[in-house]
Amino acid sequence: MVRSNKILWGTALLAALWSSAAPAALPAEQITDAALVQRLQGFSEGKVAVNGVNLHYVIGGKGPALVLLPGWPETWWEWHKLMPQLARRHTVIAVDLRGMGGSDKPATGYDKKTLASDVHALVKQLGYDRVDIAGHDIGSMVAFSFAANFPQATRRLVMVDVAHPDAALAKWPLLPDAGTFSDQLDERHPYVWWFAFHQVKGLPEELLAGRIGMEQAWMFRYLMQDEHKLDALDRAVYEAAYSSRDAIRAGNAWYQAFPQDIIDDGTYAPLAMPVLAVGGPGYEWLKSTLAAKSSNHRVAKIADSGHFIPEEQPEQLLKYLSEFLD
Repeated sequence: MVRSNKILWGTALLAALWSSAAPAALPAEQITDAALVQRLQGFSEGKVAVNGVNLHYVIGGKGPALVLLPGWPETWWEWHKLMPQLARRHTVIAVDLRGMGGSDKPATGYDKKTLASDVHALVKQLGYDRVDIAGHDIGSMVAFSFAANFPQATRRLVMVDVAHPDAALAKWPLLPDAGTFSDQLDERHPYVWWFAFHQVKGLPEELLAGRIGMEQAWMFRYLMQDEHKLDALDRAVYEAAYSSRDAIRAGNAWYQAFPQDIIDDGTYAPLAMPVLAVGGPGYEWLKSTLAAKSSNHRVAKIADSGHFIPEEQPEQLLKYLSEFLD
């Protein structure tokens, strides 16, 4: 009985702490895709059916097509600070990947090759044979796979803070180096425990459904240099996008596909198109990985930024993108 009471008390304490730290809830109508798109002048949203799934996208601007792919645990909205400026010279297409946001969340198809095929089919349906493509986090993996599998459709590739899975990823340590793991990432000793946690099927849904905000708040604190760069609206958007069991399952499936992604990576020829890679904590990962995978690339370090570069340092990223794409 004493042990049971201690567990109940601890659970209540954690809930109270989370409640006091969590941002005030925003009305649901403020965080729908339709409401968010209205905040971006000249943009609209749509859905297309490709490869048996419906993909949600946001489009605006004029000029050569530029596809933007987001990562976990976010949606197309992670690019919103850059989209209006990029739309001055590009037709910007921000896509929710299979399993993300307003897109379908089927049981299968979360390897990066299939996700890239989804995106390729989407841009073809929108009338584009060749695009520039940029991705962050999981989206960066998909963007690389897009370029590797559809080089004829790729004019330029941009990777933000994450490389495509390869054989080296399978050897990342399960445990942190002694004294290096705290509540903020040590770039010299990165420890990405959630790569392993997300391999587990079923349990994350049980633990996190309706409580995903707790994990997200920890991630943003750990992976950002200044977590205030994400405001209450941003956090509410991402919490709502990943709160359901299906959304948690689908997001985890991107990680569970890493072993297959590593196999696929071994079949890809080096990229020939121009590649720009920009990194915060992922700078060294990108630099070492691309050395053998691209014959025409540049890797740049974003100053004063953690992992969520599009939201932490949008001005720096916009400068690199503009110089590279234009």
